[in-house]
Amino acid sequence: MNIINVENLVKKYDKFTAVNGVDFQVKQGEIFGLLGPNGAGKTTTVEILEGLRKATSGVASIDGIDVSKNSNGVKKIIGVQLQECSFFDKLTLYEIIEMFSVLYSTTADIDSILEKVGLIEKKKSYYKPLSGGQKQRLSIAVALVNNPKVLFLDEPTTGLDPQARRNMWDLISEIKKDGKTIILTTHYMEEAEILCDRVAIIDSGEIVKIDSPKNLIAELINSGFVTEKKYQEATLEDVFLDLTGKSLREY
Repeated sequence: MNIINVENLVKKYDKFTAVNGVDFQVKQGEIFGLLGPNGAGKTTTVEILEGLRKATSGVASIDGIDVSKNSNGVKKIIGVQLQECSFFDKLTLYEIIEMFSVLYSTTADIDSILEKVGLIEKKKSYYKPLSGGQKQRLSIAVALVNNPKVLFLDEPTTGLDPQARRNMWDLISEIKKDGKTIILTTHYMEEAEILCDRVAIIDSGEIVKIDSPKNLIAELINSGFVTEKKYQEATLEDVFLDLTGKSLREY
């Protein structure tokens, strides 16, 4: 069952076309990656789905709700984690989640949300002294306040150390197990390969290819592609994690 439908989506800024006839569907409960270089149109596409921008033409719907006709209805069923965000420095993590719960008019189980993102021990801490990984997990906690059907994650591991990045991967996988549909943008191809059920590769405002990472890799290999890099059983990141451990270092 598809929970997101995008048909012939176009977004123009004067003479510049940022999104040019994009079509894709996202199945309920899957992690769907939008991959592309900077300026490819993926951010504009996501912002249209989030109700932050108006499409020039085309149709985008989430759970049967037309985004252009009822953006408020869509915002009630989605959660958005932004790559960069700021919260009130003088509020504790518990109070931050509580504030967003009031804004969403929900009765969220704040302790449960903080537990899910691994921040329950920091519930009385303030935002400013948090580590980068903790701040990213708080952003996800806020995005989960309204128990969304669809969660948008914008480059959730940018700037994180290897331990924090792996921990974030585990968290995203756990959220998927709760039945959430996740739209993920990332510049880390390994991240997309590990987490995503399917990816859409977008370039110059157009979808180039949609398939599972496994199928896309197999197709490239079958075309006769040979990598110049020697295959190794481990990477430098594997060495780093083996020597320093996989547990989070949070002070």
